[in-house]
Amino acid sequence: MSLAVEPKVENFGYYAYSAIQKHFKKTLKWESEVKKDKDPEALHQMRVGMRRLRTAISRFAIAVNLPKVVSDKNIGKIARRLGNLRDLDVLKETLEHLSQPQLPKKEQQSLQTALDALEKQREEALADVRDTFKDEHYKAIKQALKKWLDEPNYQPLAFLPMQQVLPDLLLPEVSNFLLHPGWLVGTEIEEHQIVVLHNWEAKKIEKELATNSKTLHSLRKQTKRTRYQMELFSDLYSKTYTAYIAELKSIQDILGSIQDSIVLAEWLESIFESEIQTQIPTIVALLAENRYQMWQQWQPLQERYLQGKTRQDLHFTVLHPA
Repeated sequence: MSLAVEPKVENFGYYAYSAIQKHFKKTLKWESEVKKDKDPEALHQMRVGMRRLRTAISRFAIAVNLPKVVSDKNIGKIARRLGNLRDLDVLKETLEHLSQPQLPKKEQQSLQTALDALEKQREEALADVRDTFKDEHYKAIKQALKKWLDEPNYQPLAFLPMQQVLPDLLLPEVSNFLLHPGWLVGTEIEEHQIVVLHNWEAKKIEKELATNSKTLHSLRKQTKRTRYQMELFSDLYSKTYTAYIAELKSIQDILGSIQDSIVLAEWLESIFESEIQTQIPTIVALLAENRYQMWQQWQPLQERYLQGKTRQDLHFTVLHPA
């Protein structure tokens, strides 16, 4: 069953339309600047817009009838191509930041070799993004979304009051966030209690990350999904809800910094054929120190979200819109 009547009140359908419209417009706003490739911020903003658009389309799928081409899968393909280019920009920014005057001359030369290799990879990723913008499939998605926004089509659930829908919409994502195995990295069971292990030396942390970095990265992605979904409805909740969103952003940023450092180290190993300890030992040490510091910032948040009270409070907050 489908309904072409546009909701007139702030119900489920109203929020679905508003979110899709907002993030689609933001995505289109930055497209021409990304093509020009003059400002890395344009790519960052378009990537974020595309990710948020994907979240909106995925989470509101039960309330709207979107054209078949406008799917989570198809939007995801475009977002990944933008992401590939953005990831290289992040690597470049990090490498340029590491290029300090006090760096030994030999390492400065090695770093320039890495930057040259990165630039070649970036040229290929940029060409892929520009080709995407020319692709008929991408154009079809844009045209279909524009047409839907002019003539939106809804499912019956769209007419439910937003306050009634909110908890059921948010709690599954919040549960996936709280039950993610990433929370258990660097812990052990003592007398039937989960205990976060402290005072680890840097080598111990490096070993733990070598084993569990993918799990932490997965938690980061789940945190991002939860945060994006919660942000869609921040105006319907109290300041406590907004505070939780801010904490989720901190978790995402910290785990993101750890992941970026790991990815950069792995990329440098591929460039220098696993000889980074002899080619760029100072940079290797700086990256390890960064991971160590991020780990220290991560553990207090990890402990907080392993506490029953925090988890219950988050559930309670989601269950009670303002």
